[in-house]
Amino acid sequence: MNEATTRRDAVDALVEAWRADLPTFAGVELELCKRASRLSILIHEATNASLAALGLTKAEHEVLSVLRAAGEPYRLRPVDLIDRLRFSSGGTSNLLRRLVEDGLVVKEADDRDARSTWVRLTAQGMETAEAAVRAQAEAQHAVLARVSPEAARAAADALREVLLALGDTPSADAAKKDPKKR
Repeated sequence: MNEATTRRDAVDALVEAWRADLPTFAGVELELCKRASRLSILIHEATNASLAALGLTKAEHEVLSVLRAAGEPYRLRPVDLIDRLRFSSGGTSNLLRRLVEDGLVVKEADDRDARSTWVRLTAQGMETAEAAVRAQAEAQHAVLARVSPEAARAAADALREVLLALGDTPSADAAKKDPKKR
């Protein structure tokens, strides 16, 4: 047994309790899901606090950061935002309305398709997106500060394999960058 299997975390106690009553239910799947969930909660708590200091919700930050990451001219169609963020159509519409009201994004008509619009970061939106990304990175660093770089890399690589096995890959639209469509 190595050190990782002799040390116990909060999930071990939960899994142990389930194994006593339902041993077939409490397999590695439960451990993986519970640990991923607890890690997500710890990171989200720290991130949400840092974003709240900027006046942003996590969802608003996600929209701004996806637009910033899209590259110049920092715009996407609403349907692409929905696809990349896995948000609902109605939720995305509400987010975009708030971000427009706050002056962080603008909606622009698509010259090639009258039925379509673009969502583009404003100058203020660009500044806010970059500040939010820095704040998020600092919060994540603080949460993970005691994790060795090797353990962090191994965990990130292992989770990539899990997600790939589940079919979680970039969509065809997100993967290609066609400058003509910008």
